[in-house]
Amino acid sequence: MSDILIMILCTLGCITVLIAAIGIVRMPDFYLRLSVTIKAATLGIGLLLAAAAVFFADISISTKVLAIIFFLFLTAPVAGHMIGRASYFTGTKLWKGSVLDELEGQYNKETHSLGSEDKKEEEAT
Repeated sequence: MSDILIMILCTLGCITVLIAAIGIVRMPDFYLRLSVTIKAATLGIGLLLAAAAVFFADISISTKVLAIIFFLFLTAPVAGHMIGRASYFTGTKLWKGSVLDELEGQYNKETHSLGSEDKKEEEAT
């Protein structure tokens, strides 16, 4: 029974990582590539690690794998957000077919702050 579970987890993990790899090639701009990579690759690696935990069936290995999965799911989206924010602030262009840029006009290049942050400071004073 565990062999079937390992095969399912490995297959789903590999398919998800494959989707992430295809997404990197197919997406038209940096921000979409980053989104695909963070979401799909994180899930795929998590599934592959879960398969490793089932395969080894040792409490010490399973605990380490669960810790790795936890920190991966905790840190990967935050890192992706910070990378995307930094690239937006440095001027990486959006895809020409992008319909909406929610940060347009909100970022002050002199103070490196967002308009919403300025409004919060004004409300606090």
